[in-house]
Amino acid sequence: MADRVQLQQVFMNLMLNAIDAMKGTGGVLTVTAEMREGNEVRIGVSDTGVGLPADNPDQIFESFVTTKPYGTGMGLTITRSIVESHGGRLWATANAGPGATFLFTLLAEAEGQRA
Repeated sequence: MADRVQLQQVFMNLMLNAIDAMKGTGGVLTVTAEMREGNEVRIGVSDTGVGLPADNPDQIFESFVTTKPYGTGMGLTITRSIVESHGGRLWATANAGPGATFLFTLLAEAEGQRA
């Protein structure tokens, strides 16, 4: 069971960040989903934008840290909090080429548990 509105917020934040990262250069936004072992779903949002900060890529998840001139530094903090409150995990990786990929996991509903 998951809060649909909160998960929409996760998707919107990750996709809007990806679009912002590609502004002025065009690019490709890719969303993937796959079932994994242990009844886990892994979702990825990938872009061909500016990428992650080279010195400390995990800092983007800290409160009030932003790479945008108009950002609040709360979007990824809130996004991670939502994912974790649903029993999942959120992280980011640098792409082999330009851009970054944000991945998160959630547990899928177990068979026979639907009400």
